[in-house]
Amino acid sequence: MGESSFVSIPSKDDQVSMTHPYYDVARHNIIHFAGDDRLGRKVIAFSCCRMPPSYQLNHSRLLEYLKYTLDQYVENDYTVVYFHYGLNSQNKPSLGWLQSAYKQFDRKYKKNLKAVYIVHPTNFIKIIWNIFKPLISHKFGKKVIYLNYLSDLRDHLKYEQLKIPEEVIWHDKKLRTKQKTKPPATVKIPPPRPPLPTQQFGVSLQYLSLKNKGEVIPPVMKHTVAYLNQKGLKAEGLFRRSASLQSIKEVQKLYNQGKPVNFDEYGDIHIPAVILKTLLRELPEPLLCFDNYDEILGITSVESSLRVTRCKEIIHRLPEQNYAVLKFLICFLHMVSQESIFNKMTSSNLACVFGLNLIWSPKGAPSFNSLVPINLFVTLLIDFYPTIFGSRAVPGEQAP
Repeated sequence: MGESSFVSIPSKDDQVSMTHPYYDVARHNIIHFAGDDRLGRKVIAFSCCRMPPSYQLNHSRLLEYLKYTLDQYVENDYTVVYFHYGLNSQNKPSLGWLQSAYKQFDRKYKKNLKAVYIVHPTNFIKIIWNIFKPLISHKFGKKVIYLNYLSDLRDHLKYEQLKIPEEVIWHDKKLRTKQKTKPPATVKIPPPRPPLPTQQFGVSLQYLSLKNKGEVIPPVMKHTVAYLNQKGLKAEGLFRRSASLQSIKEVQKLYNQGKPVNFDEYGDIHIPAVILKTLLRELPEPLLCFDNYDEILGITSVESSLRVTRCKEIIHRLPEQNYAVLKFLICFLHMVSQESIFNKMTSSNLACVFGLNLIWSPKGAPSFNSLVPINLFVTLLIDFYPTIFGSRAVPGEQAP
């Protein structure tokens, strides 16, 4: 799959309200939210080609807006994609500004930043790197990854969620032609194999129930929740931290092959937490169902005193199995939130982590604007778990 996989996706969600506190900067869409990477970490993209000439953009305001944006994510692990193409003498910030910017991004921003992908690096990047090298820690330096072509992103991110500017796609094609590097030949992809009878990830709830003697709760969810309930409720940053990609793949493979998994052998409480999020994220349809997406986004327009009732109405329309699985999960997250004095995971923190694993747009790419209502909706589910789920029972449901 070459660069043709990457498309620029115009969206009404990209329109910025004139009441936005940083409207003067945000309207250019230089910075945008680009979904999750393969480990469920939030991705923020920065596109230089969208920067107007310096006389039209206050770079101090740009820095403030970048910090304002990152402040929404820095409590959790996150990654940054920097599209370098388009930076030129007309819109390039001064070296003094860059130095000031780096100093302002203190440990709060660097601690949970797991990777910075620099796409289409040039000699200018190398010069800047050498200038700043004395200021940059070795640990931070290891987080910087250079990618020469857009196709390299597919190894790290969910590329279909990236809203890549058309100018960047055009530049990528031009680079390939110049280097006489043709995109990989189109290969006829064979039809997908049917899933294994023991498959746990990437299959529907109905399939999991059918292959597990009618059990309503997926075995992976039951196993991870039981383990975390016993050993992880007070673990600081539970569900917020990432884990070794190699370990996650290994555990997934064991589950998919129907083999036992002993989390004690891995010595990392965040592995079962990531596995649970991965199970949800890889469902063919989100647990909260595509049909409810627009109504969930509308929760912010509902009067505050009526929001719990609206949540209940939406949840009670779910298919029985979806409802039972959601009830099981939210019951557990409610328990996690009650230990927030130890684990630092309040209901709103948990909602930030789980929101896009429970519901996502049927059209693919998420947006900043969808995060607020989704996170609010999930926060309400966790906070008001007894009220929302207490009056409906379904056959086969279980408690954590």
